[in-house]
Amino acid sequence: MPIAIACPAPTGAAKGGVRAAPALDAGDTMEATLRALVDATPTATLLFDAGQRVHYANPAARVLARLCAPEKGDRPLERVADWHPELLSTGALHLCSLHGSWSGEVILGIGRGQHKILLVHLSRIGPERFGMTVRDITQESVRESELHARNAELEVAYEKLQGAQEQVMQSEKLASIGQLAAGVAHEINNPIGYVNSNLSTLQRYISQLFSAIQSYEAALAEGAGPAATDAIRQKLDLDFLVADVPQLLSESREGIDRVCKIVRDLKDFARKERSEDWVKADIHRGLDSTLNIIWNELKYKAQIVRTFGDLPPVECLPSELNQVFMNVLMNAGQAIKDQGIITVTTSVAGGRVRIDIGDDGEGIPADVLPRVFDPFFTTKPVGSGTGLGLAISYGIVSKHHGTIDVSSTPGQGTLLRIELPIEQPR
Repeated sequence: MPIAIACPAPTGAAKGGVRAAPALDAGDTMEATLRALVDATPTATLLFDAGQRVHYANPAARVLARLCAPEKGDRPLERVADWHPELLSTGALHLCSLHGSWSGEVILGIGRGQHKILLVHLSRIGPERFGMTVRDITQESVRESELHARNAELEVAYEKLQGAQEQVMQSEKLASIGQLAAGVAHEINNPIGYVNSNLSTLQRYISQLFSAIQSYEAALAEGAGPAATDAIRQKLDLDFLVADVPQLLSESREGIDRVCKIVRDLKDFARKERSEDWVKADIHRGLDSTLNIIWNELKYKAQIVRTFGDLPPVECLPSELNQVFMNVLMNAGQAIKDQGIITVTTSVAGGRVRIDIGDDGEGIPADVLPRVFDPFFTTKPVGSGTGLGLAISYGIVSKHHGTIDVSSTPGQGTLLRIELPIEQPR
């Protein structure tokens, strides 16, 4: 705390009614220096006895007295209560006597609905002597309150921004599914078509089998011999039915599994995840799932070459990463005009997994390359792209504490590298 000077008994009165200490001996330079230091400090400092009679007050204390009771002006300041009746409570003085010191904030009303907030520190400096420093922290408290209010406003704005960002991401995701709807419908329609055809054929086969059973029963009841049963077998072509029915069932099951996988991948892709849904996920499953959804967009122009390394499960938001994979793979397919190759390579580098997606398409000009992650920037014709795909992908990868980089050579192709930590930082 600022130093409170213990002085000999008062002999006279100083300006404002505070009794001044007697003149110091010329040789007592240390005490004179300390006295000058306390007089110069901007913190109000008082020295008083157990009866709260003031023996010393520095100039800052006299300024504080005018601030605490501006309507009273200059007045005798002989006791602590002369500054303000509520400046020093008996409880605070008692605690200081017991423990040697006490600190706290005191709120004083100064009239006209105004108040002062003071930081008060008491120290026991002798059996009957106490020192008190008082600092006006009203403006600091006001600034702190304003800072809390601004922080609250920023938190609300951040929540709104985060909500808007999530809505944009979800809208872009659903827009992507909308663009793929025709292709997905085609991918689902093919297996559904031959399952429907197989079920019709199977229905006819079952009818034939029931007829065969009835004919066998009738022949056996009449005591017919092997020649009659062979004739029934040949008439209904039972040997063919026995061979073809399992094949029909196998094809139908394969088609239904194909439809189920597409629907499941669509559901996983379109799902809106909460921010806390961080899970350990298989990156390869996400890549396969995404390729399955967009396969109809790629299969007519690109050969997919997978080179998957041995990856551990990665802590991530799987559906958001799938959106990244889809955006990058769709861009790779659109970069290929006629026929080409898209490579998908995964590996582990240190504590991170690496996903490289490349194509041998047209490439990106050098002047455009730095802008590919800018929101709303697109090289596609007006109306055919939002310019948000790679910008959202960049945001998702950054959210995962990863990096996404692109390199390209015009006329030769483009490589986009994604690196993700295996474990999210805590």
